[in-house]
Amino acid sequence: MDSKAAYFLGIDGGGSRCRARIRDRFGALLAESIGGSSNIYQDFEGALRNITATAADAAKQAGLTTEDLHAGFGLAGLVTSNSAEPFMAAQLPFASVTADNDAYVACLGAFGGGDGGIVIAGTGSIGFALIGEQRHMVGGWGFALGDHGSGAWTGHHAVRRAALAIDGLLQPTPLIEAILEKVGHTRFELSRWSEQATPKDYGQMAPLVFEAAAKGDVVGMTIVIEGSRAISNLARDLLSRGAGHICLLGGLKGVYPPYLDADVKRALILPLADAMDGAIMMARVSQGLEARWL
Repeated sequence: MDSKAAYFLGIDGGGSRCRARIRDRFGALLAESIGGSSNIYQDFEGALRNITATAADAAKQAGLTTEDLHAGFGLAGLVTSNSAEPFMAAQLPFASVTADNDAYVACLGAFGGGDGGIVIAGTGSIGFALIGEQRHMVGGWGFALGDHGSGAWTGHHAVRRAALAIDGLLQPTPLIEAILEKVGHTRFELSRWSEQATPKDYGQMAPLVFEAAAKGDVVGMTIVIEGSRAISNLARDLLSRGAGHICLLGGLKGVYPPYLDADVKRALILPLADAMDGAIMMARVSQGLEARWL
């Protein structure tokens, strides 16, 4: 590979946002950019547009074009080879393309390719581990079937309780009142809001829930305790498979630790690198380089 032309793009594509980073072959950071949702399962065409636009913005900052970039993609919704085929077949404007699930590149970055497990608690939730070159996945079913303990799950449970309060079946609390300010105070308003609501919309309610729980709000505490149990269960399953250590990642990584079970807390460590660098590692390997540049 021509060292003068070796530039690597790492994309961390989640349900709420797309993050891009560009490094040269020696690991020097050249640019970063943030764009919109890039979950190809929920909105394939929209995700492609957001990914391309975010990459193009980062390339412009670096004085490059997207055609200069060997791209690695970690994408929410890229779970099976069948779901990968349409993405790999798309006419993407990069020098080369390699793609995998967002949890895989996050784990690759967190442990530098070594053994370990991650639990992502963001808009969605998933447990993932690399152990002896084998992959282990638990959760990650998406909003319709799972994502227990995630931001979307947390917000959804809060909105469901707000609906009960509108019907007079649940005593309003400060959290309920804060949710109703967002979604409407009447059956008609909440119904209209819910018809258009996405996992990202529910996820934006999660900070309200954690803030309320910290203040002793009974509804907030109930939701957070149930969510923390789900996150602890994901981590414990990976530990039972031999993960050794767990990195807690995602938008809720900073608020969950106090609520997690003691055995899970003991297993938590900080990641070596993030998902964007994990995607860059994957792209480097595809071009015959070592994964790590450090």
